[in-house]
Amino acid sequence: MSEQGLKPLIIIGGGGHASVLVDILLLQKREILAVISPDDLSSRCVFNGISHLNSDDDVFMFPVDEVLLVNGIGILPKSSLKQKLNQYFLSHGYQFETVISENAKISPFAKIGVGVQIFSGVIIQAGTKIANHTVINSGVIIEHDCEIGQYNHIAPRATLCGQVETDDNVYIGAGATVINNIKLARNVIVGAGAIVTKALDQNQVCYPSRATIKSSL
Repeated sequence: MSEQGLKPLIIIGGGGHASVLVDILLLQKREILAVISPDDLSSRCVFNGISHLNSDDDVFMFPVDEVLLVNGIGILPKSSLKQKLNQYFLSHGYQFETVISENAKISPFAKIGVGVQIFSGVIIQAGTKIANHTVINSGVIIEHDCEIGQYNHIAPRATLCGQVETDDNVYIGAGATVINNIKLARNVIVGAGAIVTKALDQNQVCYPSRATIKSSL
């Protein structure tokens, strides 16, 4: 245990998403035992001084009851890698830490699940529920009484108005807006900048309107 009484952490992944998480955790003075990634991490100074291990199975060097994991793999549309890694380590008894930036504003009347990651500038209002292992990226606004499913990714600057409901594995792109009382079914993808004004069924994709650019000559 650290001086804070919190278990030390193992970070899975060494890309940009992982680097943001490590930045948040270092500011919170959390103890990070290792970053696990097959990639060269030398170009990302945020990892300096942290032990670098190469294989996912190196996690098993650490007893399940002495550490918590942080999955630093970002969620991309139609990608199940993050979920598969989580399920693999959960099946071996490991647990995942919830990571919340000090610069996020979260109502005390919101409920945040296990393994959720909430980045800087996020606003989450009263009555909202965020299910396990969802990523709420920088600057997202989630208004009152929304219910967000597991393994969602809400990309930077997206806005969910009041009482939006999403099922599992929903991806909402950067700068998108979902208006009040809309339901998004499992595996829905909302493109960056889209405005969602009606419910979307399972596996549907909502594309934003595209500006037509013509030469003035």
